[in-house]
Amino acid sequence: MSTKKHDVPEALLTSLLADHQKPEDLIGENGLLKQLTKLLVEKALDAEMSAHLEGALEIRAVG
Repeated sequence: MSTKKHDVPEALLTSLLADHQKPEDLIGENGLLKQLTKLLVEKALDAEMSAHLEGALEIRAVG
């Protein structure tokens, strides 16, 4: 697992926060934080599954 820090560009943050007026827009039930968390978890799971499946294919090719 990588421990490299990824800086988020200021322009990206500005763009993400542009239409949010109230705290609920950011941390509410359907807020930006929840949406971003969901997307990040899905991406991580996709990467994990891809790595797992690639390993299984390599094992089959060798075996």
